[in-house]
Amino acid sequence: MKKALSLLLALTMSLALASCASSETTTETTAPATTETTTAPATTEAVESELPDPATAAPIVVYLNDFDAVIGDAFYEATGYQVEVFVGNGAEIASRIEAEGDNPLWDVVWMDSMPSMYAMGENGQLLTNYEIENAANLTDYYAEIVPEDGRYYPTGAHSAGLLVYNTDVYTAETAPKTFDDLLNADAGYKVGMANPSVAAPAYPLVAWFMDEYRTDDSLDGGFEFFSTLLDNGMTIYPKNPQIVTALSSGEIDVAILQESNAYDMLNTGEPVALIWPEDGAPASVRVAGICAQSDNVAIAKLFIEFLLEAETQQMLVDLGDEGYFTPSVEGAYMNDQRAADNATLVYADTPWAAANEAEIKAWFADQAG
Repeated sequence: MKKALSLLLALTMSLALASCASSETTTETTAPATTETTTAPATTEAVESELPDPATAAPIVVYLNDFDAVIGDAFYEATGYQVEVFVGNGAEIASRIEAEGDNPLWDVVWMDSMPSMYAMGENGQLLTNYEIENAANLTDYYAEIVPEDGRYYPTGAHSAGLLVYNTDVYTAETAPKTFDDLLNADAGYKVGMANPSVAAPAYPLVAWFMDEYRTDDSLDGGFEFFSTLLDNGMTIYPKNPQIVTALSSGEIDVAILQESNAYDMLNTGEPVALIWPEDGAPASVRVAGICAQSDNVAIAKLFIEFLLEAETQQMLVDLGDEGYFTPSVEGAYMNDQRAADNATLVYADTPWAAANEAEIKAWFADQAG
């Protein structure tokens, strides 16, 4: 495959270079100058018959959560195909897709919320049953995540919520050590978390708790857990960056915080400590899927192949906007800081989380006012 791919990329890059003087890149970000790729669809023959000339091909449109927008230029440099990236939070992407309805403008959606993507597949919005050769690169953990119909592919996962506390307020002995410790009203913890109806990774976080505390299919146990936290004075913020500000200012002293935000606080010298639960932290799995009505399916498939290359994922760990995640493919590795912290991840039952998403998000929207 590597030899066939080299020949393919030599062809596509020569075509792209011939057209560079008259065509402009439509991506929104800059990419590392030395980014390389080793990706291709199943056979060189299939590529040559399906892929259009990069010099005349329309850009693929990628709807992306607010992470790793560098991918647009990285893909262009590797293949010669242009990418238009729309970056937004989970609510913005969902609203945009809903507003477009039966006339979608996107080719690929790459989101931080696997339940939401699962539901899109149930609604017939995602292409299914297409071959992605690089799916063979997935680790066993991630291979199990891929639905039988291949509606999306995981590109990695990060913790949607670590326990983070202010070390000026608490010591290791007095700080909460588990999420259940937050239920203790007498401790006086001033807690903050993100709103799952706004922030994409906050729904997988909440879904894990709801799944953990449910009895059969009842949501009552999960709602009781969060109601207790709210009764204890927990604040719901729109997104994780607002939690960072509140924790830094002293408005809150404990947070359930998405991990890249947590590590950024730690690494910039903020007085915080991070706790990874021994049994694993609730995960937000990043998954990518293709629009069922896309007119650029061949290039969209190539984009998915690119995301499932070890070189691509390692680039995102090393240079991406949010490099704190566990890669999904063999040969790519999490950064040393996470490895030293014994980062492990757990996630909710995805079909169940997707089926209950609207009700759970509506409940949180009401609580947040």
